[in-house]
Amino acid sequence: MYALVDCNNFFVSCERVFRPDLDGRPVVVLSNNDGCVVSRSNEAKAMGIPMGQPFFRIRSLVENGQLVAFSSNYALYGDLSARVMSLLADAVPHIEIYSIDEAFLHLEGIDPDKVPGLCRDLVAKVRKWVGVPVSIGVAPTKTLAKIASHFAKKHKGYKGVCMMETDSKRLKALSLTPIDDVWGVGRRLAPKMLAKGIKTALDFVQRPREWVGETFNINVVRTWEELHGRPCLEEEKEERRKSICTSRSFADMIEDEKELQLRISDFAAMCARKLRQECSAAYDVTTFLYTNRFREDLQQYFPSATIRLEVAANSAQEIIGAALRGFRIVYRAGYQYKKAGVIVSNIVPQDQIQGSLFGFDDALRQRQDKLSEVMDAVNAASDTAGNSLLRLAVQRPGHYADGIRREFRSNLYSTSLDEIIKVR
Repeated sequence: MYALVDCNNFFVSCERVFRPDLDGRPVVVLSNNDGCVVSRSNEAKAMGIPMGQPFFRIRSLVENGQLVAFSSNYALYGDLSARVMSLLADAVPHIEIYSIDEAFLHLEGIDPDKVPGLCRDLVAKVRKWVGVPVSIGVAPTKTLAKIASHFAKKHKGYKGVCMMETDSKRLKALSLTPIDDVWGVGRRLAPKMLAKGIKTALDFVQRPREWVGETFNINVVRTWEELHGRPCLEEEKEERRKSICTSRSFADMIEDEKELQLRISDFAAMCARKLRQECSAAYDVTTFLYTNRFREDLQQYFPSATIRLEVAANSAQEIIGAALRGFRIVYRAGYQYKKAGVIVSNIVPQDQIQGSLFGFDDALRQRQDKLSEVMDAVNAASDTAGNSLLRLAVQRPGHYADGIRREFRSNLYSTSLDEIIKVR
């Protein structure tokens, strides 16, 4: 059996942990740069605010007090997520973290009669200890557990826990689940299924396996098997990324060359840091600049340049150096830039870096690696929301995200001593 734990309206719930006065009020959380809605309270959903709604269209609701909006505060969300996952991990033999707000609990070895009580205790414990409401769906497969968690979240009668341990419950749930709500189907495949008369998950499982295999791919067949209560989805193994991108849209357009260089340096340093965290290194460093494609009255320019390193690297010095060489190739004066970024690609494991016999300074590389190690250790101990204490001289003072519009950001209540709640 599997249990899927899903944090309800997670970003909004995190904001409410430190703002209990917002319980029962419409609340939304906005994307980076306060662009659009990425999380909604049930009250905001009831107002008809859709996911992805541009903020400018609902700003008047915030200004007149009908709606509360928050800028994304990922340091807060990440910290509270870690606390939730820690509680879950202590309760079961194995936990599989699926996303920042979801985790599968593997229930092997737990007495089936004790599972409902265990899940109810977890709902209460997470709510009491972290302050975040969660819903739990229990079923023989991950796909069915996903469906069960939807019912647990949607219907208050379940009190946060929906058990799908019998065939009758499974078939009833499938009959009430639209096909586009099934994990593994989604919006891409749903139109094709609807065209073939498949409106619900039950319609789908009633089709013969052979027909499913002939009509769709092997992944859809696995979904069909899972909906029949036969587990066939293995735990996803984290694969090494093929590329890493760090980019930002600027709050205001930037024309100054020196300012853009500082931004590129920040993005490159962040890419290098991610490489080191994953014990990887990259051969290719791409720098790109974008003007504002929505300003048709301005000149448009969308250049990029890729620098190939002779030896794969993950130090900030080398990645920044390559990114700035690319910047000097693509930068043109007279344009107003709205977005910039750095991409590292052709990634290899750090312990498989192929050296070079020609002009490669191994001693310099070792010094760079040692410096990176020290900087990472210091920054890990002092970092709050990505605000690194140690930075290279070519980077901007402060934090790379300082140029992002965050008009409604809440405090870093749980990660910064300067922003904790003060009791008067």
